[in-house]
Amino acid sequence: MDYLKDISESLELGTAERVAELTKQALDTGITAVVVLNQGLIAAMNRIGEKFKNHEIFLPDVLLAAKAMYAGLDLLKPHLVRDGIPVRGRVVIGSIQGDMHDIGKNLVAIMLKGAGFEIFDLGNDVAPEKFVAAAQRENAQVIGMSALLTTTMPGMKKVVDLLKSKGLAGRVKVIVGGAPVTDEFRQEIGADAYGYDAANAVDKVKQLVGA
Repeated sequence: MDYLKDISESLELGTAERVAELTKQALDTGITAVVVLNQGLIAAMNRIGEKFKNHEIFLPDVLLAAKAMYAGLDLLKPHLVRDGIPVRGRVVIGSIQGDMHDIGKNLVAIMLKGAGFEIFDLGNDVAPEKFVAAAQRENAQVIGMSALLTTTMPGMKKVVDLLKSKGLAGRVKVIVGGAPVTDEFRQEIGADAYGYDAANAVDKVKQLVGA
């Protein structure tokens, strides 16, 4: 039985219980947690990301796949912690202060986790100081911010300025996104990257951390 192939296929179908069952069986047969993670879960989420980018699947499909990924990940976590498996990078993410919209931000967080990043999701309506404090506390390499309202976008600049004032600019990279956000705006405020959709945001974060 090819457990890794079956895990990947079940994840793409969004069958969470089957992914959990196969993950447990794979571990019981001696396949290491890191192999299950990389060749089973992450490989499948990468394909989900590509399909989503190419409009072959839609948001409900991604959310189902994410639920299946978490089902497998929950079983792998104790093994990964025990084995000291390094993550690709640590990302603090949230919707900027005044913005209650978080569907896009949640999707980016799901796909980053699926790509092997450790995610610290601060939710929505997040103050600039909270972003920076979380990045320092969690030793994150990247802060990801989204906005859906033009009125909340200036808060993103406050985060960039706050990082500069604390001497963290360059060490902590900033990626911004959301419907009204553009690459021109990203340049204006001095952020490091702009993601025009969830899949592109994952690509940009990988570039920022050199993963």
